[in-house]
Amino acid sequence: MATDLRRSDVDAQLDVELQEWLESLDYVIRQGDPARVQRLLRRLRIAALREGIVDSPLPITPYVNTIPREQQPPYPGDLHLEARLDALVRWNAAVMVVRANRKAEGIGGHLSSFASAATLYEVAQNHFFRAPGEDGYGGDQVYFQGHSAPGMYARAFLEGRLSEVQLENFRRELAEGGGLSSYPHPWLMPGFWQFPTVSMGLGPLMAIYQARINRYIGARGLRDTSQSRVWAFLGDGEIDEPEALGAIRLASREQLDNLIFVVNCNLQRLDGPVRGNGKVVQELEGIFRGAGWNVIKVLWSSEWDALFARDQTGRLAERLGEIVDGEFQTYVVEGGAYIRQHLFNDPYLQELASHFSDQELAALRPGGHDPEKVYAAFAAAAAHTGGPTVVLAQTIKGYNLGPDVAARNVTHEQKNLTDQQVMALRTVTGVPVPDEALVNPPFYRPPADAPEIRYLLSRRAALGGFVPHRSGPGTPLPAARDDAFSEFRTGTERPASTTMVLVRLLGNLLRDPAIGSRIVPIIPDEARTFGMEGFFRQVGIYSPVGQLYEPVDRATLLPYKETKDGQVLEEGINEAGAMASFIGAATAGYTHGTELIPFYWFYSNFGLQRIGDLAWAAAEMRSRGFLVGGLSGRTQLQGEGLQHQDGNSHLLAYPIPNVKAYDPAFAYEIAAIVRDGLRRMFEDQAAVYYYLTVGNENYRHLPMPEDDAVEEGIVRGLYLLRRSPLEKPKLRAQLLGSGAILNEALAAQQLLSDRYGVGADVYSATSYKELYRDAQAVERRNWRTPSLEPAVPYVTQVLSQGEGPIVAASDYVKALPDSLARWMPRRLISLGTDGFGRSETRAALRSFFEVDARQIAFAALSGLLRDGQIDARTLGKAARELEIDPEKPSPLDV
Repeated sequence: MATDLRRSDVDAQLDVELQEWLESLDYVIRQGDPARVQRLLRRLRIAALREGIVDSPLPITPYVNTIPREQQPPYPGDLHLEARLDALVRWNAAVMVVRANRKAEGIGGHLSSFASAATLYEVAQNHFFRAPGEDGYGGDQVYFQGHSAPGMYARAFLEGRLSEVQLENFRRELAEGGGLSSYPHPWLMPGFWQFPTVSMGLGPLMAIYQARINRYIGARGLRDTSQSRVWAFLGDGEIDEPEALGAIRLASREQLDNLIFVVNCNLQRLDGPVRGNGKVVQELEGIFRGAGWNVIKVLWSSEWDALFARDQTGRLAERLGEIVDGEFQTYVVEGGAYIRQHLFNDPYLQELASHFSDQELAALRPGGHDPEKVYAAFAAAAAHTGGPTVVLAQTIKGYNLGPDVAARNVTHEQKNLTDQQVMALRTVTGVPVPDEALVNPPFYRPPADAPEIRYLLSRRAALGGFVPHRSGPGTPLPAARDDAFSEFRTGTERPASTTMVLVRLLGNLLRDPAIGSRIVPIIPDEARTFGMEGFFRQVGIYSPVGQLYEPVDRATLLPYKETKDGQVLEEGINEAGAMASFIGAATAGYTHGTELIPFYWFYSNFGLQRIGDLAWAAAEMRSRGFLVGGLSGRTQLQGEGLQHQDGNSHLLAYPIPNVKAYDPAFAYEIAAIVRDGLRRMFEDQAAVYYYLTVGNENYRHLPMPEDDAVEEGIVRGLYLLRRSPLEKPKLRAQLLGSGAILNEALAAQQLLSDRYGVGADVYSATSYKELYRDAQAVERRNWRTPSLEPAVPYVTQVLSQGEGPIVAASDYVKALPDSLARWMPRRLISLGTDGFGRSETRAALRSFFEVDARQIAFAALSGLLRDGQIDARTLGKAARELEIDPEKPSPLDV
């Protein structure tokens, strides 16, 4: 008892001291100088530190609204009409999912995510989201949280942009009359959605780089983007994805005050609480503040204001900061009496809440459901300068969907509602639907002259039009001058790598008067590796602040030069961020009507293998540009070893429908592919992007063969490079090579001719994927139209002109040529680099992976034996001469 009394005495003394400090602080605050208050607090912390009292709290603030009631701006809209719109959108969004699942059980959809975020979106739609301008471009770019898609459709239905038939066909896109995609999918709804966001974590990453690309476009004088703001609506569970937070430092470092994150903190993810034993809002505040963001918390609705006003000690805020998120979730489910007992759990707090009934306590809302609190936060975010802002809005998952749904752990999986739950929702939303119609609840849109509809349309008219909305690509670009490409047709006198060739071609394009200013070189800190440092001087590295230092190499020929209007995006060691920059640049024609031509250059093994999800998103967004896999192939990159050597990327390009993938060997092939890409993407505006692999092996580049069909063959994926030097050989074969291995095929041709009298023709296989796509299309056409004369795939046409076994060798896995096996006119033997790489020389690696000239030649002889053209004795002699070890373990197994 004595101990308790002493503790009570100490607490009383602390209360007195606290009151004195608070009165002193209040005096300073009333002087009207916030900066003075901050300075005073910093000095106090420094003084404590001098006395050995270490106080280094996380950069978080108390668990209250960042904007106090006294600083809230007046609400500019009609709260009554906006509440009606909010209710109508909620009703139609829920009914859409319910009807879809009653018609096709298991079709899916999400009820609870949008229910928690509806007010956030409604306030933004009525007061903040700026639509594209009169030309269809610009405005705000909005990354909508994927699971909230039903709410966007429901609002577009009220706007008259979507029909009842389309809502009826939610998640049934092939149904008669058209349907709606499950989530934001620009490929499927190209005039509606701008960005795919439901691959968790990619939305926030892409939003950051979109804001940066907006600044880049403006800084280079290509278009005024100063009025475009980027909004990203995210879930608190989504933030656990590494990509979600991986680039937030860039946003603050580049002072992207055109960027606003809105995190819907409903405290739940798919299975349960996001941070049941912690506080996700406080955690995120610390992370974002630590990264230099402006943080605005919207935690408590206006109903809480009276409680906070009565609390002169700060005890209520302290108590709210003590409660873990799992308990807040329980408060929603258990109701007012439970809240009184467990939240207001000491005599002081009980007295504070004594004038509230249990029903009133249960009705205390989180701030994310209060339009006045949300508006205040959004207005402050939009007005903030000097850096990005994140709004952390606390909400309830499944809000207004009834007590059996709201805040329950199963709420994310709720795809349907019972008749009683539908009736309760009808009551909450006030939609005029009679009881007898609730068995199959109907959509509801008021008449066109209803006050709610007129208000909705007037607000969107004031903000320029409807959101989301996506326009088509901007004005096509003119063709580049022929002299940018012509030098590459004659080959090279001195040895050069394909990397050097493409760098030189890119330099030519940067000087082109028609398109040079639209080229965007993107490099993840490997410019010197790729020989691209000359671009630093030629066009400069983009930096929003220019160059505030003297570079150490300023006196050299190629100094590191940063400028405010620089053209190169130097991304650092950051392939995901660089790919997000590529997407922002590759879709600039859709967002701003300003076509950019990005060349994103990376270690090929750190490309599609590392950022495949972003590559898929780029495809869905109809991105146009060039991905360049440098230092490519399993054997071309000598010395680096397993993790760097790429034998997979061309196979990884297969599943992406609109990627055109090429593995060129010679300068003229590179020139033809890039020229074709520029024509297709920026003159014809085809929704494709190109992937090229280049390497660092130096060799002489052959001149382009004198054949009109060569350039077409390069683009289509295969052409005859060199016929056998033998006049009328008795034995024949066909050798296919690609990239650096094409030279091995040429060497094998010589071996076969000189030693074994085999006349082998050599073909350059520039794109197995293009050959595969063509063959698939022909085969489909043939089985669907059997009455027509069967067409012949291009690969079959080309190789039918020769004789003998076909040997296909590449620096990639054998699955590439094997994918064409059924269309080959004769026996196919595939050689490739299946297995793990090694640190070795090129010659040793090609021997190990069995793709060097010796083994290509031996494979051709083996094929001739199988065809009965030579005997086993001849093959055995060749094996000894070529040093082929039949007992050698497979590279795939070691």
